[in-house]
Amino acid sequence: MSRLAVVRYEVADRIARITLDRPERGNGITAQLVGELSACVDRADLDPSVHVMLLSGAGPGFCGGYDLVESAEAMGARAGGGEAPDGSPLDPAVIAANHDPGANWDPMVDYAMMSRNVRAFMSLFHCGKPVVCMVHGFCVAGGTDMALCSDLLVIAEDAKIGYPPARVWGSPTTALWAHRVGPQRAKRLLFTGDSLSGREALEWGLAIEAPPSGRLQERTEILLERIAQVPINQLMMMKLLVNQTLYGQGLHATQLLGTIFDGITRHTAEGYAFQSRAAEVGFREAVRERDEPFGDFGRSTFRG
Repeated sequence: MSRLAVVRYEVADRIARITLDRPERGNGITAQLVGELSACVDRADLDPSVHVMLLSGAGPGFCGGYDLVESAEAMGARAGGGEAPDGSPLDPAVIAANHDPGANWDPMVDYAMMSRNVRAFMSLFHCGKPVVCMVHGFCVAGGTDMALCSDLLVIAEDAKIGYPPARVWGSPTTALWAHRVGPQRAKRLLFTGDSLSGREALEWGLAIEAPPSGRLQERTEILLERIAQVPINQLMMMKLLVNQTLYGQGLHATQLLGTIFDGITRHTAEGYAFQSRAAEVGFREAVRERDEPFGDFGRSTFRG
């Protein structure tokens, strides 16, 4: 097993296991996590002993999205020259989100940062080998930008998956919802910010299977073992063949728009109001206030 700072990597029996490993922060997305994820995908893709990859998360859930608590609460960091209160450099996502509403905003600076994250997430989609994503607990916000880039999702029946920042302060950058569940159901989710249970995700065609949480690992392993028996060249051809459909539907153009929109959502009047409220009462309380009218706060772990 090879352990980087925030991602674990191990290979056995033709399977590369890539595990997000920031459980104390809900596997919140940072520049370091994005970089290590991409490096692990490349490593597995080049390893002739690997036939299939498993993406999963350590701790109580798969991924709670971008780790933006510091960004939303520390508006004063602007005056600190991009440093956290302890003097350490801020994550690029924090700097982009923590913009002074009284200053000019350059959307291309924001896009340059977020598009790099999209390229890293899409390494799961572009790599030659199949990627199975196993979701337990929660997969919300930016966590879905990552998970939906995988080829197959196995989601525990009681897990939650969705994009609550569609309500304010976010746009899905990898823009895969319509491709995974169809335009009308994608609108149903993104017009409300609602989440699906694993059981609902199976009904909607997002998950390939939604076993009880106690059987999630077992059912995922059975799928991995079946895929791992197929020659790599066959797996690569089948993945390339199916992916051409999404390319032909204009996925890259949609992702460009989704990534630019993500920056805009953080620089609207409502976006600034949300950030200001988070600085005043804390990020979790601001999210609670955002989601309370929808009656779903507490049923999933939302970060950003």
